[in-house]
Amino acid sequence: VQLQASGGGLVEAGGSLRLSCAASGRVLSINTMGWYRQAPGKQRDLVATITSASVTDYADSVKGRFTISRDSAKNTVYLQMNDLKPEDTAVYYCYAGRQLPRAAYWGQGTQVTVSS
Repeated sequence: VQLQASGGGLVEAGGSLRLSCAASGRVLSINTMGWYRQAPGKQRDLVATITSASVTDYADSVKGRFTISRDSAKNTVYLQMNDLKPEDTAVYYCYAGRQLPRAAYWGQGTQVTVSS
C-alpha cells in the first residue's frame, strides 16, 4: 500500500486547511485510515482515524475542530481542519492499517504551520 498526502501549508490562527491522502496498491485489505502528527521534539500522536465502517476517533485536542472523512471509491481520506491553533503545528502523517495480517502503512508527511 502506498499513501500520497497533500494539502499542508502555512495558515494564520483561526484559519482552515484540508489534508488529503490517496491510497494505492492493495487497498482492499485496509481497515482503518487516518492521520497522526509529530511536532518537533515530540512523539507522533493520533489526530483522527476512520474505519471502513466509517467509525471515527479523534484526539481530545481536535474534537469539534477537525473532521475526518473517507471516499472509498477514490481510496482517499480527508482531514478538514478548522479553527487552527499554533499548537496544531506539526508534520501530519497519513496512516493506513490492516488487521489480518496486521500491518501499518505511512505516508511521507505534510507540514502544517499555524502562525499566531
